[in-house]
Amino acid sequence: MAGGRWRRVASAAWRSLTVWAAGTLTMMILAGILPDFQLQSDTGDSMTRVAITAALGAGAFALLSALVWPLLVRALLLVPALVLGLVVFFLNGAVLLIALHLVPDGRGEVSPETAVVVAAVMSAVASATGGALAVRDDDAYRRRLYRLADRRRRKAVGGEGSGCPPTPGTVFLQLDGVGHEVLRRAARDELMPTVNSWLREGTHRLTPWRTDWSSQTGASQLGILHGSNHDVPAFRWYEKDTGEVQVSNRPTSAAELQRRAIEHTGDGGLLTVDGASRGNLFSGGAEEVALVLSVAARRGRQNRSRAGYFAYFSDPANAVRTALSFCAEVGREIGQSTRARLRKRRPRVGRGGLYPFIRAFATVVERDVVVAAVIGDMLVGRSAVYADLVAYDEVAHHSGPFSRDAEKVLERLDRSLALLVKVAEHAPRPYRIVLLSDHGQSPGETFLARYGLTLQNLVRAGCGLPVPRKVRRTHSGAEARSAVRAALHRPVEETARKGRITEPIVLASGNLGLVSFPDVPHRMSKEEIDARHPALLATLANHPGIGFLLVRSEEHGAVVLAAQGTEVPVADLADGRGPLADFGPGAADAVRRTDSFPHTADIMVNSWYDPAYGEVLAFEEQIGSHGGLGGAQGRPFLLSPVALSEPVEDGGTLVGAEQVHHVLRRWLREGSGPQIPLENSLHQDPPIASFAAVPPEAQDESA
Repeated sequence: MAGGRWRRVASAAWRSLTVWAAGTLTMMILAGILPDFQLQSDTGDSMTRVAITAALGAGAFALLSALVWPLLVRALLLVPALVLGLVVFFLNGAVLLIALHLVPDGRGEVSPETAVVVAAVMSAVASATGGALAVRDDDAYRRRLYRLADRRRRKAVGGEGSGCPPTPGTVFLQLDGVGHEVLRRAARDELMPTVNSWLREGTHRLTPWRTDWSSQTGASQLGILHGSNHDVPAFRWYEKDTGEVQVSNRPTSAAELQRRAIEHTGDGGLLTVDGASRGNLFSGGAEEVALVLSVAARRGRQNRSRAGYFAYFSDPANAVRTALSFCAEVGREIGQSTRARLRKRRPRVGRGGLYPFIRAFATVVERDVVVAAVIGDMLVGRSAVYADLVAYDEVAHHSGPFSRDAEKVLERLDRSLALLVKVAEHAPRPYRIVLLSDHGQSPGETFLARYGLTLQNLVRAGCGLPVPRKVRRTHSGAEARSAVRAALHRPVEETARKGRITEPIVLASGNLGLVSFPDVPHRMSKEEIDARHPALLATLANHPGIGFLLVRSEEHGAVVLAAQGTEVPVADLADGRGPLADFGPGAADAVRRTDSFPHTADIMVNSWYDPAYGEVLAFEEQIGSHGGLGGAQGRPFLLSPVALSEPVEDGGTLVGAEQVHHVLRRWLREGSGPQIPLENSLHQDPPIASFAAVPPEAQDESA
């Protein structure tokens, strides 16, 4: 046993010396290339003297990086995470400047701007060298990852020597926005070789499931993690009782939705016992959370959701690698969007402004940090981990769900999955990896691009309110006004002058629109809407870009309205016929369920859907959208090991995020995993924990 310990010490010492030597050589090469970087006196030195100076500088840089860097990162806790990717370059350069000042006789000199370049190259070389040595044997690789695992989390699970139970743990990895058909195509075309091997070898089964009417992350993930997405009618909606707009990806809204779900179900969530939630909107009741939106609004540095980013960036090699990849992704997006514009691809949306940076953040920074968090959880033997990777969803919104840009993201996500599979081989307990998605995406041009006006302006026209001059000049603007005049049998302008009209609130969630009248405290009836705005419902229902409307009728209860005066009570809706005939199985039940929500809007608007091409018209600026009914957006997937029981029996259909929650709970229990107590504390906030940083050399190189 003592001999093994000495061998490990000797191996670690050898790797440290090798990394130091590589840093020394790199510094000497850069000094010979860069004019503003020197390692010798003005009169010149021998090669031996230059090598000694380089060795001292490399050693001082490595020592300062290990000791000072975590303190610098901690001091920047209030810096937005998006800015941190750029700041790390300058911090690394400052560390190098200090290191060279420590070299005796002042032989190490470098300009500040050159120091940034030298420090970045040295960090990258040190990371690659150390990783290459560690990966050469599995034991060394495993020890390297363990050293990177956060000490606080090891304490939380009983210390390093406490061991882990022999029962398997479970990792739920959510590929945000990846539909069932997209995953099948990616596996078939070898874009995702890891997924393809699972399906080809029969180790996993692929199961589609059906979302609710609100086919978006807020509703789906709340249902999956907390067992209830009751009263979540869309991604964003107006609540008359509070006068507030709830937005699923707003921290305060996410916290409120999580509180309501816990209150509704009576338990804390899927991850209540020994669980970890990474990169999600909601915590799932996990003890360990990082980058979770529902806790981001809490006060105090220790409770900030961004804390997870700083745990990752406390390793300067990680910071430099991710920052370089971030810049490369920004350049990639600019190149791809320019190419799409020059080739005049259709459909297309604007991809300028901050979008290249937002995309790089989602596809590089968020991915790296979340994968690192999951690796740390696996290496300390957590029982259940749920993590969300949002890269595909972000790119598909702007490039299209079947675009080459989105396919490239799927390739990189598969490499992250392969890394987790490799790490599972070194974890202290066996792990089952379940891959799933929260929704898909449906292609199609935007409502604005097709008709020249937004849903909001169409509603304004139907209400007799003025619309912007630009809209009035378009064919669609004239079309909207003509529809209003036909419905009223008189000019629109006469209605607009009859007194002050309270403007409606119009919100969009993909191809689902919500119209609310804030001055009316209750859900308005069809009769009330017709009395106030006689042309509105007819204008919307007869517009070619609208599929159907949901409103409440005083005479018939809730009804669905469509073109040519179609009006069907919700109770009489049936799949395959009537106004929902083209929207596929389950559409009628989805509409009925949403109608029962307390905060359903006065008018729910679902866009037109073309079943032949699977296209919808988004009310937002997205050519790959989700949020309503129609096409692939409502068909996500569940890819599970065959060792787990069938998600549904006898060829049944898995419907709704709440049913998915019950399936995942059952799987946790099958492996004697965490039992989810119904009497869990309803309002206890879980602590935020930091996590292990993934070895940069083990991840795919985005750059």
